[in-house]
Amino acid sequence: MTRFLAWLILFILCWPIALLALVVWPIVWLISIPLRLIGIGIGAVLALIRAVLFMPARVLGHRV
Repeated sequence: MTRFLAWLILFILCWPIALLALVVWPIVWLISIPLRLIGIGIGAVLALIRAVLFMPARVLGHRV
C-alpha cells in the first residue's frame, strides 16, 4: 500500500518518471530472478559447509 501511495505521489508530481518506473520495474524484476537463485544456492552451500564444520562439536555433545 505504501509503494502504491508513493507511486501516486510521484505520478502527480512528475508523471513521465512515474510511467517510466511502471514500465521498467517488471524488466528489473525479471533480471533479478537469476541473481536471487544464485543467492539461494550460495546460501545453501554456506549452510552445508557450516554443518560439516560444526559436525564434530555436535557429535561430542556441544550445543551450537
